[in-house]
Amino acid sequence: MPDPNDIEQKTYEQAFAELESIVSILESNQRSLDQAMALFERGQALAQHCTNLLDRAELKVRQLSGEDLLPGPDGEIPDDAH
Repeated sequence: MPDPNDIEQKTYEQAFAELESIVSILESNQRSLDQAMALFERGQALAQHCTNLLDRAELKVRQLSGEDLLPGPDGEIPDDAH
């Protein structure tokens, strides 16, 4: 199993490709429970990393486009910022 610390070094594309591979392996049902759990945990970490990368990319696009990203008094981002 790859080092879990290497996930942070992966690009979105690399992490997503590995996540797709893990899903395929898990869907094949050809792993022991322990192996499946380890793959599932890595998949969760990869999915979180992908989400973080997408969130950062979205923030950068919004900043570059000049959209107001500050939440309103209710904690929500204004509708016109979407």
